[in-house]
Amino acid sequence: MPIDIDGPHGIAISRNKDFYYVSLAHGRPFGSVWKYSTRDDSVLGHTRLGLFPATMDLSPDGSLLYVVNFNLHGDMVPSSVSVVATEPMLEVARIPTCTMPHGSRLNADGTKHYSACMMDDLLVEIDTATLKVSRHFLLTKGREMGMNGSPVAPKTARPAMAGMKGPQKQMDMGGHGMEPPKPGDVSCSPTWAQPSITGSSIFVACNKSDEIVEVDAVKWNVKRRIPARSGVYNLATTKDGMRLLATNKRDQSVSVVEIKTGRELARIPTRRKVLHGVVVSPDDRYAFVSVEGVGSEPGTVEIIDLATLKIVASVDVPEEAAGIEFLRTEPAK
Repeated sequence: MPIDIDGPHGIAISRNKDFYYVSLAHGRPFGSVWKYSTRDDSVLGHTRLGLFPATMDLSPDGSLLYVVNFNLHGDMVPSSVSVVATEPMLEVARIPTCTMPHGSRLNADGTKHYSACMMDDLLVEIDTATLKVSRHFLLTKGREMGMNGSPVAPKTARPAMAGMKGPQKQMDMGGHGMEPPKPGDVSCSPTWAQPSITGSSIFVACNKSDEIVEVDAVKWNVKRRIPARSGVYNLATTKDGMRLLATNKRDQSVSVVEIKTGRELARIPTRRKVLHGVVVSPDDRYAFVSVEGVGSEPGTVEIIDLATLKIVASVDVPEEAAGIEFLRTEPAK
């Protein structure tokens, strides 16, 4: 595209560390997902998906890849989650969800998939046994409601868009999480859905209202709203289930939150602007944060020591660093 980088957005690595998958979001008009070998970076296959495929996650056995079709450059209509069989690299299902789905995470046992839709204020749950939407949840403050089934039945209202007018609605179509809320806007504009380690809760990043909403996965109601920094965007949990990490896109910082109390343990400023993803090492020692940068600036990977809660290293990478994943720990030399 003439004014945009035709580059990768999401990345996922198989549990056996043999393969990695990359979504190319900026297709014309469709995007794609590619499979690579970790041994020599050779291309092993690819398939075309929907409009702007973005975040991805793999089933526990690595046989299915769940990719949200974010639909950044398309009309404001419900989009979908693509399910790709990773051995033949074939799309086996395209599940309608809601407008601008973002974030793609499975619970620990792989039975439920969660994503959030920026323009509909919805959290969506997919049953991986049936590959259908099982429930959805309206996150708008004061209008919270859990519902069964899909939100894209005929004539279904789209709540987040319904309350927007004129220029506000147009500016929100940017979908990058950088636009602050207008006066009176109580929408969530969710950008990430992160199941807890036990799967009993789903944490949702409300980019507009600067909150992290915890939804009870059993009762399907709001457990609490945790205050967050401006433009909270992507989330990750530590493997011990005790801390939640959040990238704050408008605040140029990373938050470390104690899950039990909801207390922010640290706010860690980053060297460059426009934060994106975060991933935690398997031993819970480090967090790795991708920062897109602005204009001709390089992207950055910031490395946070989770014991000291400080940035201990920073690595420049090419422009618009987005998806980030953890491959392996190398032995000390």
